[in-house]
Amino acid sequence: MIEKKLDRAITDFVWNVVEIHSQLEDIHNSWAELLGITEPQWLILMAITELDGGRGVAGIDIANKLRVHPAFVTNQTKSLEKGGFLTRQPAADDARYVLMSLTAKATREIEKLSKRKLALNSTMFNDLDEQTLAALNVALATIAKNARLAARLLAIDVS
Repeated sequence: MIEKKLDRAITDFVWNVVEIHSQLEDIHNSWAELLGITEPQWLILMAITELDGGRGVAGIDIANKLRVHPAFVTNQTKSLEKGGFLTRQPAADDARYVLMSLTAKATREIEKLSKRKLALNSTMFNDLDEQTLAALNVALATIAKNARLAARLLAIDVS
C-alpha cells in the first residue's frame, strides 16, 4: 500500500512538472514575441543575463545551462548578434572561445519587460513565501541531480 501511494505521488509530481514546463514554455514564447525573437533565443538571453559576471559568457556555458548542443547556441547567437541583442568577442586568454554579452539594446528591452515579469512572478508564486521556495529549490535540485544519474543509468542499460 505504501509503495502504491509513493508511486502515485511520483506520477503526480511528473505530470505537474510536465504542466509547469508547458506553461513556462508558453510564457517564454510570449516574452520572445515581444522582442521579435524565438523562444530558444529568449532563453539564451536569459542564460547570458544569469551567467555574465561582466566578462561575457562562453557558448559552452550557455549550452550547459540550457542543456542544448553548443552548435545550436552558436547558430542562435549569430542571429541574436545580427538583431543587435548581443555581442560576440573572442576570449582574451583563449581565442578559441567566444564570449557573449548583452548589448545596451537587449538590456533596455529586457528592462522594459521587468515590471511585467515581476507581476507575472507574483501571480505564479503568490501562495509561496521565500522560505518555501528555498526549500522547494533544494528539493528540486536534488531531484534534478538524481534524474541525471537515472538517465545515465538508463542509457547504459539501453546500450
